[in-house]
Amino acid sequence: MPRTSRKRSTLANRAIVASAALLLGGGGLVAVNVYASAGEGDSNRSAPRSQNAGRSVSTIDCPDVATQDQLANVPDAARSEVDRNLALIDSQITEAYKRFADEKAQIERDPRFAENAILNPLKDKRAATLERIALSIGRVAERPRGLEGLAPCTLRGGNSPGEGGQGQNGGQGDGQGNGQGNGQNGGQDPGQDGGQDPGQDGGQGNGQNGGQGDGQDGDGQNGGGQAGNGPETSDFVDITTVQPNVRKARTARGGSKGTFTTDCGVNEAGKFNSDNVIVAPGVSNGAHHMHDYVGNQANDAFATDDSLAAGETSCRNQGDKSTYYWPVLRLQNGQEEADANADGGGKEGNVGEIQTPSQVTLTFAGNPKSKVTAMPRFLRIITGDAKAFTNGDANANASWSCTGFEDRQLKDKYPICPEGSQVVRSFAFQSCWDGQNADSANHRTHVAFADQNGRCQNGFKAIPQLQQRVVYDVPPGPGFAVDSFPEQLHKPITDHGDFINVFDDNLMKKVVNCINGGRTCR
Repeated sequence: MPRTSRKRSTLANRAIVASAALLLGGGGLVAVNVYASAGEGDSNRSAPRSQNAGRSVSTIDCPDVATQDQLANVPDAARSEVDRNLALIDSQITEAYKRFADEKAQIERDPRFAENAILNPLKDKRAATLERIALSIGRVAERPRGLEGLAPCTLRGGNSPGEGGQGQNGGQGDGQGNGQGNGQNGGQDPGQDGGQDPGQDGGQGNGQNGGQGDGQDGDGQNGGGQAGNGPETSDFVDITTVQPNVRKARTARGGSKGTFTTDCGVNEAGKFNSDNVIVAPGVSNGAHHMHDYVGNQANDAFATDDSLAAGETSCRNQGDKSTYYWPVLRLQNGQEEADANADGGGKEGNVGEIQTPSQVTLTFAGNPKSKVTAMPRFLRIITGDAKAFTNGDANANASWSCTGFEDRQLKDKYPICPEGSQVVRSFAFQSCWDGQNADSANHRTHVAFADQNGRCQNGFKAIPQLQQRVVYDVPPGPGFAVDSFPEQLHKPITDHGDFINVFDDNLMKKVVNCINGGRTCR
């Protein structure tokens, strides 16, 4: 999608957004230009957190079908039909969320309305789609059992409107520190969240923008036509109040401590789409949010291994035609982007100016306990979970920080960086491979994270670990967010990254030799 607007990082622009923030005693910060939702909580099933919302409800919460055990081993003959139906389920939730947002006032007056007008029709649609998934698998293998139990969805709520929250705990229990065990690999440079404990003010007013231009946000400010589905002020934390929490695993004798860095630019050409060729191949707008792309320029929903191999690349080394993509980050300053009325953009609550990164660093690193082996060509890896707000954080792998403070990593908060510091997103991808498959039915089981000691388990082999670092020059304070599925409310924990390896054989051999030889290569 061509860009019609560009990132503005002038001092004047910084002043506009910074003037929308009022610093309070003790380092608190309230922003008038952040989407605020009186009904937004910040809880999930697997890691309880304090909530901000109350009698109002914040979002639609549905079981994630794609991550269920019944779909861990979908036969190849059924894979394409299953993928199409999984994408349809995402579209059904998106449509239901739009209805929910439009009718939120009536839902709060009459909860039965939500049941009859939103949840029951959604359940019926999901049930029919789940039956098609079961039938498609049953034609070539044993029919999966229990999928019908995933049809019902619920509405998520919180505490009373206008009440202050109890303070957010950034995750002492689920912060990873050295990053192993819950899907994090913090033994590498990007460093994963070891938990943060600066209490946040979850207080919201009882006004709600619900997606209309004349709505009021929870801080009593005019919504200005913003989407109204997050984030809220309690999703941000002053990075200077976070304690250092990054630890690195020591490289043992026999480990591999070299690195290979590939330079693929910062998406200067403005390649965006709302497809996801890994999770929803062959489905337009399969992501329901916009992605930034560097590397391969042939990537869309219909890309194949052959078209990727033949595609152009933005990488300086033309032997790297890999594709690297992640949700765009937008500045929520009331300015429209080219996709303001498009699928994946404004139609699905993703509004504001897309920000071009100031820097993108793509580094492949070694394993602290062993040598690495070559990645197979067309290996697909997704890291993080685009639905972590409703799924829980078992697969979450987002890491947020600021330049000059990267020994402090946040998992479920956006950072407020001091003047002169820039926002940093980083991912340490899975670095263990099953030795056989370039992908799997749930796009996860063919790769894994090393354990807390840096070792690959279950017969998996260590491969070069992609460490992705994306830096943004955005105004200090709240006022930015990553794109998300509408019902995920732009929560920072939903951030994620995707990678398809399209290195040629000679370059991959160089990568492995550099890493195993302890050298620093480009």
